[in-house]
Amino acid sequence: MAGRVEGKVAFITGAARSQGRSHALRLAQEGADVIAVDICAPVESISMYPPATEEDLAETVRQVEALDRRIVATKADVRDPAALRAAVDDGVAQLGRLDVVLANAGVFEIQPALELTDDAWREMIDINLTGVWNTCKAALPHLVEGGRGGAIVITSSTAGLKGTPNTIHYTAAKHGVVGVMRTLANEFAAHSIRVNSVHPTGVDTAMIQNRKTWGLFLPDDPEPTREKAEPVFAGTNALPVPWVDPVDISNAILFLVSDEARYVTGVTLPVDAGYTIR
Repeated sequence: MAGRVEGKVAFITGAARSQGRSHALRLAQEGADVIAVDICAPVESISMYPPATEEDLAETVRQVEALDRRIVATKADVRDPAALRAAVDDGVAQLGRLDVVLANAGVFEIQPALELTDDAWREMIDINLTGVWNTCKAALPHLVEGGRGGAIVITSSTAGLKGTPNTIHYTAAKHGVVGVMRTLANEFAAHSIRVNSVHPTGVDTAMIQNRKTWGLFLPDDPEPTREKAEPVFAGTNALPVPWVDPVDISNAILFLVSDEARYVTGVTLPVDAGYTIR
């Protein structure tokens, strides 16, 4: 039986690990080839978890190829429009087409609003908001020229739907990408290009599984741990789970980019265990 995205090509940012790798593998399992990019380097204002590495990106390549799918991987920064365009153009030249775009790359940092530096604000907006626009801008000409329509999914957050204390720069960026999504959904609907966003609650990745995030939920504990934080995290979601797995987001994205969602566009889809209804 053919996969749900059989023969299609997906461009995925932030593909070296965590959600990005999961998306690449899930789509590859369903028949897609992949154009993958990741910065694979530190980001100056992000200190709470380690950066992705070139070895991480190489591991994504290995796992996609183990599924007998093709992948073109490039080290590129979403803040660099020329590098993104080159990565997409090269991927399309090698793989022959473009059908799916996952603007997944993003960073996260916790900082009380009045302690946030101007540089940290700027860097977050540059990566999490402008980087999403750069991704779409690099990819859209290929989707239009292909003449087959296409699907874009932007990774936002529950912080793109409600205010989240101590993350004002992140929350502003994640709200901002909803505006990008809705505008592109309108502007490119005539080309049968669908644009949606996903809004995860906490996902079990390095971005939240670190001492600083645990400490946000355990402010009076000098030694916060994953085990101690788990019940507190669970209390923020309506369903009795502390966080979701990367594949839960990947499955939602797979639906949104598949023909099953052929008339779904302009939607903000929470995958949040009920966090936003609390």
